[in-house]
This record gives sequence, structure tokens and C-alpha cells, in this order.
Amino acid sequence: MRLWLNRTGDVSLREQLITQVVLGILSRELAPGQRLPSTRDLSRRFGIHANTASAAYRQLETEGWVETRHGSGVFVRTTRPEASLSPEMAVDQMISYLAAKARKLGASDALLKARLRRWLALEPPARWLVIEPDPELRRIVVTEMERALSLPVIGCGPEDCSKPSLLEGSIAAVLPSKAASVRKLLPAGNELTTLQVHPVTTELQSYLQRYMPAHSTDLVGIASRWVDFQRIGQTMLVAAGLAPECLLVRDATKPGWKRGLEAAAAVVCDAVLEHDLPSGCFPIVFRLLGDPSIADLRAREDAVLSAIH
Repeated sequence: MRLWLNRTGDVSLREQLITQVVLGILSRELAPGQRLPSTRDLSRRFGIHANTASAAYRQLETEGWVETRHGSGVFVRTTRPEASLSPEMAVDQMISYLAAKARKLGASDALLKARLRRWLALEPPARWLVIEPDPELRRIVVTEMERALSLPVIGCGPEDCSKPSLLEGSIAAVLPSKAASVRKLLPAGNELTTLQVHPVTTELQSYLQRYMPAHSTDLVGIASRWVDFQRIGQTMLVAAGLAPECLLVRDATKPGWKRGLEAAAAVVCDAVLEHDLPSGCFPIVFRLLGDPSIADLRAREDAVLSAIH
């Protein structure tokens, strides 16, 4: 186990030891069941007091990371604590994964530190920012982008889009109908990406053409938290040949919205609800962003990432 202990910093040696053992466990550098160095070994190798090491191990055991086997030593537990990680620890975990993979590739610690410093100095855009006033529509767009793109995606309303804390490190994106109004709200010099939207994806349209009219009397569900999605879905299915009385429309913001959907032959839904339907439902996912839009967004990401290499 590698340890880096800073005796001149503000963080105590005990806390440094605890943090590095946890990160070693999270990154799998310390395997389940692995024996940790004894307090005497830590004291001899790293020059820390045995009582400091003992206190660190006691806290790690209390938190569920290690276990003491009397007469044998301290070992990494085979199961991890169930408590969720703090944001700081989650970031540390990602960095530890990066460091572990870099070492497997033969990269030195000096190279890893140098490349991290380069990334931080360049400050490339770190995420997409979807600007949309309707929270449910915003949630759908964010979900579709998250599943298709590499960078993280967050969203906000127009009233918040000019905040420096949101714009910094973000690539702003907006639906066509809101582009003009949002552009007026953004500070000068901030670029705005307009998303390309189509009402019916090619795949969904093709499916409906095969499905109708032979099944025009089947019960078909429509489910979404976005009210306009429910309206658009009804219009689309009736136009495709489905009888209005065969539609089961569910507003997913209301209690009991799943009731009856299991009896439907299929459920037209948005990307948010795709994996939240009752068990056994056949989803027909209605996506807002077209393939050309996704291709453009991926190209934009590639350009951003390649510019820093």
C-alpha cells in the first residue's frame, strides 16, 4: 500500500491515513480480505506514532471498512459500508481510479500530476447546460443527452442561466423555440447550441406504421410527467389509426399513475419513464432529440476534448 503523508499540512496524520486506506479500498488497490500493515510497520516505515496508526484503524473499523482479527492483524472487510459517500469522497474515489489505471499503464506519478495540472489550467468545458423553463421537458432533454454523450449534463431555467456559477465550464444548449429569448439573457460572448428536435423519430414512425392498423383496437398507454408529451402522444396515435377510446393516458406526476398500464399492449413514454414502467410493459420510447442533433453534440464534444490534447 502506497502512502503519502504530509506533516506540514492542516490535515492530521490520522485523517490522512484513514482517507488513503478508504481510497485504496474503493480503487481496489486494497483487495477484500487483504491484510493491512501493522501499526508497528506503519510506525517504522512512515515515521508515525503507533498510537496514531491504532486510532486510524479503530475509526476505520467503526466505519465498517476494516476488521480486526485477534492474533492475525487488521484486514479489509469483504463488504463495504452501505452509507453513501460524501461529494468529496466521491471525487477522491474517481481520482483514485484514475491513478490506479495510470499506474497499470506504466505512467509515473509525476506524469499523472503533470497531466492533471494541465487539464486544470486549460479549464475545458466540463458539462452541458440545458436551459429550459418547463422542468419536466428539461428533465427529458437532460436524460436523453446524458445517455448519448460523454460530458455530464445539468439543467436550469432561463431565470438562472446568466449565473456565472452555472455558465462557467458549461456548454449552453436550448430547444429551438426558446433559442431567441435565451440568447438575450446570456452574457455577451457565451455561445449557445440550438438542439435539433423532430416530433416523431424515424424508428418510432416505422414501428407505428407496422403496428397499425392491424392492432388499432389494442389498448395502448401513454405515460409522461410532461403534459405536452401526453397531448402529443394522443394526437400522434390517433393520427396513426388508433381509436381514442383505446388510449390509456397517465400523468406520471400523480399518485397511482402506473395503474392499468400492465394491461396495455404497449406504452408510449419519454426517455425519463422508460425504465420506470410497471414490470411487463412494452415501452415505445418517444425521443425528442433527433439523430442529427445527437451527432452534432458528439462532434462538439470531440472538438472540445481534442483541443486540449
